[in-house]
Amino acid sequence: MDSGRQAERVGADLYGEIWLADALTRKARWSARLWLPGLCVIAIAAAAAAWLSDHYAMPVILAGLLIGLALNFLAANPRLHPGIDLCGTAGLRWGIVLLGTQVTAAQIATLGVASFAALIAIVALVIAAGLVGARLSGDSRFVGLLAGGATAICGASAALAIYALIGRERLDQHRFTFTLVGISLASAIAMSFYPLLAAQFHFTDRQAGFLMGAAIHDVAQSLGAGYNYSAGAGEVAAIVKLTRVALLAPVVAVLALIIGRSDQAARRRFEPLGMPWFIWAFLALVLAGSLFPLPAWLKDYGLLASKALLLFAVVATAMRSRLDTLLSDGWRGLVPILVATLVSLFAAFGFAWRYL
Repeated sequence: MDSGRQAERVGADLYGEIWLADALTRKARWSARLWLPGLCVIAIAAAAAAWLSDHYAMPVILAGLLIGLALNFLAANPRLHPGIDLCGTAGLRWGIVLLGTQVTAAQIATLGVASFAALIAIVALVIAAGLVGARLSGDSRFVGLLAGGATAICGASAALAIYALIGRERLDQHRFTFTLVGISLASAIAMSFYPLLAAQFHFTDRQAGFLMGAAIHDVAQSLGAGYNYSAGAGEVAAIVKLTRVALLAPVVAVLALIIGRSDQAARRRFEPLGMPWFIWAFLALVLAGSLFPLPAWLKDYGLLASKALLLFAVVATAMRSRLDTLLSDGWRGLVPILVATLVSLFAAFGFAWRYL
């Protein structure tokens, strides 16, 4: 290959995929000497995000996104590519799997038939609202499915799972990062505003807990808003929110049937319903925890590991995104998230006010 073609090829390698394909064999990809530099950078960035969250009450996912975007220039270093790739793929998948340690069938049963049916209806409405918002803003249906699905289920973790299904071929990574930022901002605003709204309408603990659990995107912020209202509301919010997390697997299954997998090779593998293996592993862990109660220490460490791995995946995603391209989307890129968030609020508020 002459020097001109080589330079052109290197310039086109924006996220390092060509370098990874050429320089790493499957065995070498898991060599610690290759992925350790990138992993260390992401671990430091994640620790900084956790510090900001702890000291300034900032959502940790939003902090991780902003720090990752600020460190975007480091992604040009080929030595960091393997570690960034590891966090953005394996870290994401195992983070979602470990979420399964937090959900059991017994928790879902305590919600009641009416509330569970309402929650399913709200999830369907919010996903549909995301599609409507994407049409209004002139975006593709994949943006709508991503915004609606992430808002309907559990924020950033659901967005990461759905994006793994959609794939970069159908949706640019910078657009995905912009959606993550919008979801994190909307969730942070909701955490501050919804308890005030519930208090204004003199909601009971059950009503307020359902509102916080059904309408706030992120798990931690949903529970934080519930316990900020009262201990009873926090307990209800935890049950409702974890039930939404459990709906991740069926929602991804439905989306897989609607849009199909982007990875053609994945279609040749045994993946029933087209769902990625980590969604099946998540579901298996939920079923295992339902049949054989997990010890408290395992659930605690499972939650901690899941949060850490998902934060690593968010930082890696942000580092791979170009800030100038991200800002070019403007306010119109937030329309699907805004529509989905408002529908989520009105639907959850209406059910809580009328039926609880």
